[in-house]
Amino acid sequence: MSAVDHPENASAAGPAIILVEPQLGENIGMVARAMANFGLAELRLVNPRDGWPSEKARAAASRADHVIDAVTVFGDLASAVADLNFVFATTARERDGFKPVRGPVEAGRALRARQIAGLRTGILFGRERFGLYNDEVGLADEIVTFPVDPGFSSLNIAQAVLLMSYEWMKSGLKDETATNFSSPEMKPASKEELHGLFAYLEGALEARGYFRPAPKKPKMVDNLRAVLTRAGFAEPELKVLRGIISSLDRFSPAMPRGDGSPGDDPRRLPAAARKPQADKED
Repeated sequence: MSAVDHPENASAAGPAIILVEPQLGENIGMVARAMANFGLAELRLVNPRDGWPSEKARAAASRADHVIDAVTVFGDLASAVADLNFVFATTARERDGFKPVRGPVEAGRALRARQIAGLRTGILFGRERFGLYNDEVGLADEIVTFPVDPGFSSLNIAQAVLLMSYEWMKSGLKDETATNFSSPEMKPASKEELHGLFAYLEGALEARGYFRPAPKKPKMVDNLRAVLTRAGFAEPELKVLRGIISSLDRFSPAMPRGDGSPGDDPRRLPAAARKPQADKED
């Protein structure tokens, strides 16, 4: 089961996405894909320039066919929002007027609250080149704007829809930090296993004259153990490290191709790192 607790019936209950005079079928398709990623399904088009339906839109939707198949086309914006109770208008420009302005996080939560209250909501997105006219913004209840770089504030329409769709989905999660999958659980290594690694590594380093000068060896060993202890290794990770050390331990300047011995040969391990062998019965 997914670690993320998705709200039920998100597609049916979510806000309608309304595109005003979209120019390219490809952009409409990418909008549909962005919507489907985050559980939205109601897409409304106001006077799409190239008409509807559009095979280019379907191709760009990347299998979000349920969104494309349910598209509704309107001749004017007033008709597209007539059945809605609350509408946000997206814009990157400051507008004259007295409408409240929200960021995407707050807007997503506001939409969710109204959906829970049983209200029908929508989000307006303007033309690819110049957005919404002032009179179109006037048909909305509030404005949502994105915290982008003022020097480059224009978003692709699909990007804008993606951001709002994400905030809508996130507003319905019980835990916003949850993920759809997690790393595998691994048993922490025991102190015995860790000390065995210390002995094995220190023996290999000792054989190659690493601990020089000799009086500094205790401090060097302490530092090495501190580094390895800090990591908090799991059992599989220690096995990987032992395998690496074993592989390196077979090579030396005198025997660059290795000595031919198998890794972790007990005969080549330092005494402290060898596992006790069970006595054989006669």
